[in-house]
Amino acid sequence: MPPTLERLRADHAEALLAFEHENRAYFARTVPDRGDEYFTPAGFAARHQALLAEQDAGVCHFHVVLDVEGRLVGRINLMDVEDGSAELGYRVGELASGKGVATAAVAEMCRLAATAYGLTSLVAVTTLDNAGSRTVLERNGFVTLGETTVGGRPGIRYRREHLGH
Repeated sequence: MPPTLERLRADHAEALLAFEHENRAYFARTVPDRGDEYFTPAGFAARHQALLAEQDAGVCHFHVVLDVEGRLVGRINLMDVEDGSAELGYRVGELASGKGVATAAVAEMCRLAATAYGLTSLVAVTTLDNAGSRTVLERNGFVTLGETTVGGRPGIRYRREHLGH
């Protein structure tokens, strides 16, 4: 059974902070670290409220990824929504990595982007050394646009059109 995506809510905060704490070192291997302030109760609460405000304004769509038992195992987001396009971002925790969770979550988000949010294309970036993320994007029909930098690290930019297919 594929993972479930739930639109971010205020009551996800506790589980989301625990998820970020548990996976901080794992994520830091391939993406820039969020910084110590993010992981404090006050810092996280402020950031969570800011994300909910952005979502309410319609400029972003944030989701948590839940496994079949309802555990939070990842997050997936559409950011900078404008003119039928958005930037896709996602992260799956270490314990769920390599099990197809990210591939299934990205597939579902592409479907939601078209059907729920009316988008026609998505862009995504990943670091060159994040082979897993590159594979997830390519399996979901994203094509390479070219090189970029991600937090000062070499990266690749991708795009997918025809989200409903």
